[in-house]
Amino acid sequence: MDPDVDPDAYPDLVAAGGLGAALEQLAAVLGVGLTVVPHEGRTSRSAGIASSVPGRRPLSVSIAAEQRFFIVSGWSEGIESVTGGTTDPAEVVLAGVAWGRGAPLGELEARFPFLRVGERAKAAERGPAAVVALQWRSLRRRAAGAPDVPEFGDLVEAAHAEPRLRQLYVFSSHWTLGFSSCTGYPFRTEVAIAPALGVSPYRVMRRPYRTAIGEAATAGEAVAFAVSRLPADLGPAVAGTAEDDG
Repeated sequence: MDPDVDPDAYPDLVAAGGLGAALEQLAAVLGVGLTVVPHEGRTSRSAGIASSVPGRRPLSVSIAAEQRFFIVSGWSEGIESVTGGTTDPAEVVLAGVAWGRGAPLGELEARFPFLRVGERAKAAERGPAAVVALQWRSLRRRAAGAPDVPEFGDLVEAAHAEPRLRQLYVFSSHWTLGFSSCTGYPFRTEVAIAPALGVSPYRVMRRPYRTAIGEAATAGEAVAFAVSRLPADLGPAVAGTAEDDG
Protein backbone atom coordinates (compact mmCIF):
# COMPACT_ATOMS: atom_id res chain seq x y z
CA MET A 1 0.00 0.00 0.00
CA ASP A 2 1.24 3.48 -0.87
CA PRO A 3 2.56 5.05 2.36
CA ASP A 4 1.30 8.45 1.18
CA VAL A 5 -2.34 7.31 1.49
CA ASP A 6 -3.76 8.85 4.67
CA PRO A 7 -5.33 6.02 6.68
CA ASP A 8 -7.59 8.49 8.50
CA ALA A 9 -9.00 9.89 5.25
CA TYR A 10 -9.03 6.59 3.34
CA PRO A 11 -9.46 3.70 5.78
CA ASP A 12 -11.37 1.72 3.13
CA LEU A 13 -8.49 1.98 0.65
CA VAL A 14 -5.97 0.93 3.27
CA ALA A 15 -8.11 -2.05 4.28
CA ALA A 16 -8.63 -3.11 0.66
CA GLY A 17 -5.01 -2.59 -0.36
CA GLY A 18 -5.59 0.22 -2.84
CA LEU A 19 -8.14 2.27 -4.75
CA GLY A 20 -8.82 -0.35 -7.42
CA ALA A 21 -9.56 -3.08 -4.93
CA ALA A 22 -11.73 -0.74 -2.86
CA LEU A 23 -13.82 0.16 -5.91
CA GLU A 24 -14.29 -3.51 -6.78
CA GLN A 25 -15.40 -4.33 -3.25
CA LEU A 26 -17.83 -1.41 -3.20
CA ALA A 27 -19.27 -2.46 -6.56
CA ALA A 28 -19.94 -5.93 -5.14
CA VAL A 29 -21.77 -4.38 -2.17
CA LEU A 30 -23.82 -2.21 -4.54
CA GLY A 31 -24.59 -5.20 -6.75
CA VAL A 32 -23.19 -3.72 -9.96
CA GLY A 33 -20.69 -5.11 -12.44
CA LEU A 34 -17.42 -3.25 -12.56
CA THR A 35 -14.06 -4.01 -14.15
CA VAL A 36 -11.07 -2.16 -12.75
CA VAL A 37 -8.02 -1.78 -14.97
CA PRO A 38 -4.57 -0.42 -14.09
CA HIS A 39 -4.24 3.32 -14.39
CA GLU A 40 -1.21 5.10 -15.77
CA GLY A 41 1.48 4.94 -13.11
CA ARG A 42 -0.04 1.77 -11.59
CA THR A 43 -0.21 3.11 -8.03
CA SER A 44 -2.61 2.25 -5.24
CA ARG A 45 -3.83 5.86 -5.38
CA SER A 46 -5.36 5.58 -8.87
CA ALA A 47 -7.37 3.17 -11.01
CA GLY A 48 -9.38 2.97 -14.20
CA ILE A 49 -12.95 1.75 -14.66
CA ALA A 50 -13.16 -0.14 -17.95
CA SER A 51 -15.46 0.84 -20.80
CA SER A 52 -16.97 -1.53 -23.34
CA VAL A 53 -17.69 1.32 -25.78
CA PRO A 54 -15.26 1.78 -28.68
CA GLY A 55 -13.46 5.10 -28.39
CA ARG A 56 -14.20 5.58 -24.69
CA ARG A 57 -11.14 5.15 -22.56
CA PRO A 58 -11.41 3.77 -19.01
CA LEU A 59 -12.76 6.30 -16.53
CA SER A 60 -9.74 7.59 -14.64
CA VAL A 61 -10.12 7.72 -10.85
CA SER A 62 -7.59 9.12 -8.39
CA ILE A 63 -7.58 10.44 -4.85
CA ALA A 64 -6.65 13.81 -3.41
CA ALA A 65 -3.79 13.94 -0.93
CA GLU A 66 -4.96 16.59 1.50
CA GLN A 67 -8.50 15.36 2.16
CA ARG A 68 -10.91 12.58 1.24
CA PHE A 69 -11.86 13.33 -2.33
CA PHE A 70 -12.17 11.16 -5.43
CA ILE A 71 -11.28 12.77 -8.77
CA VAL A 72 -12.54 11.38 -12.08
CA SER A 73 -11.86 12.08 -15.74
CA GLY A 74 -13.24 10.35 -18.82
CA TRP A 75 -11.87 10.68 -22.36
CA SER A 76 -13.53 9.63 -25.59
CA GLU A 77 -11.88 9.78 -29.03
CA GLY A 78 -9.20 12.13 -27.75
CA ILE A 79 -11.58 14.60 -26.06
CA GLU A 80 -12.04 14.92 -22.31
CA SER A 81 -15.74 14.19 -21.98
CA VAL A 82 -16.36 14.28 -18.22
CA THR A 83 -14.50 15.60 -15.21
CA GLY A 84 -15.41 16.03 -11.59
CA GLY A 85 -14.89 14.96 -8.02
CA THR A 86 -16.82 13.73 -5.01
CA THR A 87 -16.29 12.54 -1.47
CA ASP A 88 -18.55 9.53 -2.09
CA PRO A 89 -16.85 6.53 -3.75
CA ALA A 90 -20.25 4.90 -4.33
CA GLU A 91 -21.08 7.73 -6.73
CA VAL A 92 -17.79 7.07 -8.50
CA VAL A 93 -18.64 3.39 -8.90
CA LEU A 94 -22.12 4.06 -10.26
CA ALA A 95 -20.84 6.77 -12.61
CA GLY A 96 -18.12 4.40 -13.78
CA VAL A 97 -20.65 1.70 -14.59
CA ALA A 98 -22.78 4.17 -16.55
CA TRP A 99 -19.72 5.52 -18.38
CA GLY A 100 -18.57 2.02 -19.25
CA ARG A 101 -21.89 0.97 -20.75
CA GLY A 102 -22.02 4.05 -22.98
CA ALA A 103 -24.50 6.33 -21.23
CA PRO A 104 -24.88 9.61 -23.17
CA LEU A 105 -23.13 12.59 -21.65
CA GLY A 106 -26.40 14.36 -20.90
CA GLU A 107 -27.58 11.35 -18.90
CA LEU A 108 -24.31 11.22 -16.97
CA GLU A 109 -24.53 14.91 -16.16
CA ALA A 110 -28.14 14.60 -15.02
CA ARG A 111 -27.64 11.49 -12.89
CA PHE A 112 -24.36 12.52 -11.30
CA PRO A 113 -24.23 16.21 -10.36
CA PHE A 114 -20.55 15.95 -9.46
CA LEU A 115 -19.71 15.35 -13.12
CA ARG A 116 -19.14 18.20 -15.56
CA VAL A 117 -19.42 17.87 -19.32
CA GLY A 118 -17.46 20.37 -21.40
CA GLU A 119 -18.79 22.24 -24.43
CA ARG A 120 -16.37 20.44 -26.75
CA ALA A 121 -17.52 17.05 -25.47
CA LYS A 122 -21.15 17.96 -26.10
CA ALA A 123 -20.24 19.10 -29.60
CA ALA A 124 -18.47 15.78 -30.21
CA GLU A 125 -21.73 13.91 -29.65
CA ARG A 126 -23.13 15.86 -32.63
CA GLY A 127 -20.18 14.85 -34.80
CA PRO A 128 -16.71 16.06 -35.79
CA ALA A 129 -18.03 18.97 -37.87
CA ALA A 130 -19.60 20.43 -34.74
CA VAL A 131 -16.29 20.16 -32.86
CA VAL A 132 -14.44 21.87 -35.71
CA ALA A 133 -16.98 24.71 -35.86
CA LEU A 134 -16.84 25.21 -32.08
CA GLN A 135 -13.06 25.34 -32.12
CA TRP A 136 -13.00 27.94 -34.89
CA ARG A 137 -15.49 30.12 -33.01
CA SER A 138 -13.36 29.91 -29.88
CA LEU A 139 -10.16 30.73 -31.74
CA ARG A 140 -11.66 33.70 -33.55
CA ARG A 141 -12.88 35.09 -30.21
CA ARG A 142 -9.38 34.67 -28.79
CA ALA A 143 -7.83 36.41 -31.78
CA ALA A 144 -10.27 39.30 -31.49
CA GLY A 145 -9.27 39.65 -27.85
CA ALA A 146 -5.56 39.93 -28.66
CA PRO A 147 -5.21 43.37 -30.30
CA ASP A 148 -1.54 43.50 -29.28
CA VAL A 149 -0.80 40.65 -31.70
CA PRO A 150 -2.63 41.76 -34.88
CA GLU A 151 -0.61 39.33 -37.01
CA PHE A 152 -2.26 36.45 -35.14
CA GLY A 153 -5.71 37.85 -35.82
CA ASP A 154 -4.85 38.35 -39.49
CA LEU A 155 -3.69 34.75 -39.72
CA VAL A 156 -6.78 33.34 -38.00
CA GLU A 157 -9.13 35.25 -40.30
CA ALA A 158 -7.17 34.38 -43.45
CA ALA A 159 -7.16 30.70 -42.50
CA HIS A 160 -10.86 30.73 -41.66
CA ALA A 161 -11.64 32.22 -45.06
CA GLU A 162 -9.97 29.26 -46.77
CA PRO A 163 -12.46 26.33 -47.06
CA ARG A 164 -9.81 23.61 -47.06
CA LEU A 165 -8.38 24.86 -43.76
CA ARG A 166 -11.74 25.76 -42.27
CA GLN A 167 -12.82 22.09 -42.49
CA LEU A 168 -9.86 21.01 -40.32
CA TYR A 169 -9.55 21.13 -36.54
CA VAL A 170 -7.51 24.21 -35.68
CA PHE A 171 -5.48 24.69 -32.52
CA SER A 172 -2.84 27.17 -31.40
CA SER A 173 0.36 27.08 -29.39
CA HIS A 174 2.54 30.16 -28.87
CA TRP A 175 0.48 31.92 -31.59
CA THR A 176 1.23 29.16 -34.11
CA LEU A 177 -1.82 27.61 -35.77
CA GLY A 178 -1.92 23.87 -36.33
CA PHE A 179 -4.44 22.21 -38.62
CA SER A 180 -5.41 18.64 -37.78
CA SER A 181 -7.37 16.11 -39.81
CA CYS A 182 -8.75 14.61 -36.58
CA THR A 183 -10.55 16.31 -33.71
CA GLY A 184 -8.98 14.42 -30.78
CA TYR A 185 -5.64 14.63 -29.05
CA PRO A 186 -2.98 13.69 -30.05
CA PHE A 187 -3.72 15.61 -33.23
CA ARG A 188 -2.78 14.56 -36.75
CA THR A 189 -1.22 17.85 -37.84
CA GLU A 190 -1.28 18.30 -41.60
CA VAL A 191 0.33 21.74 -41.66
CA ALA A 192 1.05 24.63 -39.30
CA ILE A 193 1.51 28.38 -39.74
CA ALA A 194 3.37 30.78 -37.43
CA PRO A 195 2.43 34.47 -37.61
CA ALA A 196 4.88 37.18 -38.54
CA LEU A 197 6.20 38.50 -35.23
CA GLY A 198 8.78 41.26 -35.16
CA VAL A 199 11.04 40.98 -38.19
CA SER A 200 10.11 37.34 -38.85
CA PRO A 201 7.88 36.48 -41.83
CA TYR A 202 4.89 34.17 -41.69
CA ARG A 203 6.25 30.62 -41.65
CA VAL A 204 4.55 27.47 -42.92
CA MET A 205 5.67 24.27 -41.21
CA ARG A 206 5.04 20.62 -40.71
CA ARG A 207 5.98 18.74 -37.56
CA PRO A 208 8.44 19.24 -36.06
CA TYR A 209 7.67 22.94 -36.03
CA ARG A 210 11.33 23.91 -35.88
CA THR A 211 11.77 23.70 -39.66
CA ALA A 212 9.86 25.95 -42.06
CA ILE A 213 8.85 24.59 -45.45
CA GLY A 214 7.92 28.05 -46.72
CA GLU A 215 7.78 31.72 -45.79
CA ALA A 216 5.44 34.54 -46.77
CA ALA A 217 5.09 38.27 -46.25
CA THR A 218 1.33 38.23 -45.60
CA ALA A 219 -1.17 35.99 -43.86
CA GLY A 220 -3.03 35.38 -47.12
CA GLU A 221 0.13 34.26 -48.89
CA ALA A 222 1.04 31.96 -46.00
CA VAL A 223 -2.42 30.39 -46.06
CA ALA A 224 -2.25 29.85 -49.81
CA PHE A 225 1.13 28.15 -49.50
CA ALA A 226 -0.11 25.97 -46.63
CA VAL A 227 -3.12 24.85 -48.68
CA SER A 228 -0.83 23.93 -51.57
CA ARG A 229 0.95 21.52 -49.24
CA LEU A 230 -2.19 19.66 -48.13
CA PRO A 231 -2.85 16.19 -49.58
CA ALA A 232 -5.13 16.51 -52.61
CA ASP A 233 -7.64 14.02 -51.20
CA LEU A 234 -7.75 15.47 -47.69
CA GLY A 235 -11.35 15.92 -46.50
CA PRO A 236 -12.96 17.32 -43.36
CA ALA A 237 -11.53 16.43 -39.96
CA VAL A 238 -12.80 13.16 -38.55
CA ALA A 239 -13.37 11.98 -34.98
CA GLY A 240 -10.50 10.23 -33.24
CA THR A 241 -6.77 10.81 -32.79
CA ALA A 242 -3.51 10.40 -34.65
CA GLU A 243 -2.99 7.20 -32.71
CA ASP A 244 -5.93 5.66 -34.58
CA ASP A 245 -3.69 5.46 -37.64
CA GLY A 246 -1.94 2.51 -36.04
